[in-house]
Amino acid sequence: MRLFPFNFLIIILFSAHNLWSQKYIDTPFFQDYSIQYEKQDSLNRLIGINSDRNKNIQVISSKGILWPWEKKLKTYFQYRPLQEYKIIDIKVHDKQFFYLTKNEVMSMAYGGNFKIKHGLQEPISFSIGEEKTVFVISKNRFGFSDKESQKIENFQWVGTPLSVLYNSAQNNFLILTQNKLYQFNPKDQSLKEVYSGNGFTSLEIFQHEILIGTSRGIYFINPENWNLKKIMDQLPCSQITALKNIKGSLWAGSPKGAFKLREDGKFDYYASRRWLLDDHVIDISDGPGKSILILSQKGLNQISFKLMTLESKAAFFQEIQRKRHIRYGLESALRLQVAGDLSTATLVDTDNDGLWTSMYLASELFRYAATGSEEARQNAFEALVAMERLTTISGIPGFPARTYEIDQFQRSNWNKNSTYRVWKKSKNLDWVWKTTTSSDESCGHFFVYALFAEIIEDKEWRNRAIKLIKKQMDHIIENNWYLVSWDGKPTRWGRWNPDYVNSFPIQVGDRRLNSTLILSFLQTAYHFTQDEKYKNHALELGKKYGYNENATRSAKTIGYVADQLLSDAWNHSDDEMYFLTAPAFVKYALDQASRKKHLETVRSHWEIERSEKNPLWNFLYSLSGGSPIDLNESIWWLKEFPLDLIDWKVENKNRKDIKKIPANFRKQEYIDVLPPDERPIHLHNRAYQNNGGSGGFREYSPYIYLLPYWAGRYLNFIEKED
Repeated sequence: MRLFPFNFLIIILFSAHNLWSQKYIDTPFFQDYSIQYEKQDSLNRLIGINSDRNKNIQVISSKGILWPWEKKLKTYFQYRPLQEYKIIDIKVHDKQFFYLTKNEVMSMAYGGNFKIKHGLQEPISFSIGEEKTVFVISKNRFGFSDKESQKIENFQWVGTPLSVLYNSAQNNFLILTQNKLYQFNPKDQSLKEVYSGNGFTSLEIFQHEILIGTSRGIYFINPENWNLKKIMDQLPCSQITALKNIKGSLWAGSPKGAFKLREDGKFDYYASRRWLLDDHVIDISDGPGKSILILSQKGLNQISFKLMTLESKAAFFQEIQRKRHIRYGLESALRLQVAGDLSTATLVDTDNDGLWTSMYLASELFRYAATGSEEARQNAFEALVAMERLTTISGIPGFPARTYEIDQFQRSNWNKNSTYRVWKKSKNLDWVWKTTTSSDESCGHFFVYALFAEIIEDKEWRNRAIKLIKKQMDHIIENNWYLVSWDGKPTRWGRWNPDYVNSFPIQVGDRRLNSTLILSFLQTAYHFTQDEKYKNHALELGKKYGYNENATRSAKTIGYVADQLLSDAWNHSDDEMYFLTAPAFVKYALDQASRKKHLETVRSHWEIERSEKNPLWNFLYSLSGGSPIDLNESIWWLKEFPLDLIDWKVENKNRKDIKKIPANFRKQEYIDVLPPDERPIHLHNRAYQNNGGSGGFREYSPYIYLLPYWAGRYLNFIEKED
């Protein structure tokens, strides 16, 4: 079911090209997420990891075999005989586990018949070759058993080996030390040095080449002549600790996370607590199903991939939204008393509860319009009631509070030592409300009330939204184009008076933005009430005070202005306000000529913002009449958005695989924006944030995904697969 209210026909006709020529069919894709198993003994050193065809996972540690169970790595008891052995190394051959002990190489498969005594002192590692030939290395000797013998012949050599690897293409074994690579030929049982260097750490075969991980990158060696073909050092981290070819994809570990080489030559980067218990990777292995096992110092990290659609992803987030992020019907922030522990979550107030609730409410409105969901409709009604109370609890006609809370439970500072308190008592003394309402809040209110009135067909509910538009607009008009709080003074940011707006140079974004906001508010009020006073005020501000010129000035004029605090950098919160306002700015323009000019101005802003690949900007631009949009980039963002919403600390500042650009006014660091799952999680008003995070002490709200997804569905850019 898709609802298209009468008022929306304007935008349908205006952007018909968008609605019917660009479309994404919502087919399943592999969504990655992390399951983590922490070791229980801090003194236990983790060494390696593998899994077999039975989906068993075993970790070799300095204190024996461990396995994952209920988010912990626990001592392995399943095969009792293994408890008696000191297992030194584990390998998988024919999808079965093989073990290296102090005295032998053995397997619990094959009826328990595979057991070969190696006779080496202090064995380190081993490899299984063709027809179960075995190669074992120790500190100063190596041993080999041919396929016809259950006996290992051992030989002396010089070197401290790190690892041994069977090369099936040439039927030989490769042995790596810190500075040399050797080849052992089983046919004549000869050992020869084939490559030398320094800082070697790991060994793998990938696309018929021999790869050596080093402290300075990955060396690609030609196995035909043993010449160095290239060094790959433009990596997320060039200090390699592990290399693994998994189903034809190259994975690498480092002290700063793990990464996978993509077909386009770039990397998928897995670091921070979103993905790993810690970033120091010890080993990587193929895991059960479509998972990758990454062993780090603190435990096992299973990067799993499951088939999802964008819609099923939205359903996943919808459940989280309702379970953990609703307070009095308002969209609410979640703080964690213990990092990453959702059982310690507490709902708290913020400065922008009105704005965030408007964005959540918009997602439910879009969902209702796209699907006819009664649940979405009821959620929208509940949120509107909560937002109504924002406007009434202050006791000031048309002045919306930032938020409200029961007195003893409000989380923000009362600022008792200040002459201007942030919180005030309501008439019901059990409640307090936050006073310093900004233009951000007003922007959210006008945006969602208009959307509510367009989408909800119930006349009574529709009129409630229109009444709120009128109340807030009248407050601003009656107070000389300011939001005026309890003390009779304008709030810091709720200012649209010409003396204030026109005091800024044209390069300062506030002059353009505030003019756009107030004209859009007036247009919205006139559109839904047909009260001529709103139209007349819009005409007066537009012509007499230059707001038309301010608002239709290209976004390219915004730039750095010396000594202007508000323009020392591009303000991405302004982008959020602008795009939330853009649909009303264009759709409700007072005449066709203005509508055309307004859209040209919105397009100039969208062009600047395209590099963010933000689906919300794309879909709101379309809702304003813009065409075409960057649909592929929008779908990329929705797919790459992580399932884990916890605000983990993320660092990308030392990566060498991404191209940096010179410092700039927009604070953009790289040529290409990083995927959302490789950045700190953040709201739509914090673009290009590549480093930071609270360290796991909050969970962000799912509306960040839900709003752009359902906007895309509402506009028919995203369509369910038949």
